[in-house]
Amino acid sequence: MAHHAIPKNTICLWYDGQAEAAARFYAETFPDSAVGAITRAPGDYPDGKQGDVLVVGFTVFGVACIGLNGGPIFQHNEAFSFQISTEDQEETDRYWNAIVQNGGQESECGWCKDRWGISWQITPRALMEALAAGGAEAKRAFEAMMTMKKIDVAAIEAARRG
Repeated sequence: MAHHAIPKNTICLWYDGQAEAAARFYAETFPDSAVGAITRAPGDYPDGKQGDVLVVGFTVFGVACIGLNGGPIFQHNEAFSFQISTEDQEETDRYWNAIVQNGGQESECGWCKDRWGISWQITPRALMEALAAGGAEAKRAFEAMMTMKKIDVAAIEAARRG
């Protein structure tokens, strides 16, 4: 039997039967992402049958995750999100559009949700740098961000300059 390295710390995300579909979408959408081991039920159980997918290992931008098909009892919310740092508007648009246009939804200030209810912050480096600068330029950039759904890098940079 092949030995798979098991990370010490893994983010476990709860899905209602869609863990494998979610993992495949993330692997197709983000670099340094992949679907790993898939664990199937060794026997029938109250919510499913032998052979159903129980757990899917995957990585998102190199971060180890597992998707657990736990059923409908727990729902995702914004208390957990992936924050993806982007280099420019093109990269920001690519990830935002992939999430929103595949059954997801836009939210505010660079946040969106995928079709499974997982929250994503698609956060341009320019925004984080503007906020880290402090003072009046950070305040202007923050005020500009508060009017946005997807982050507009040029508008953030213009606000930062004043």
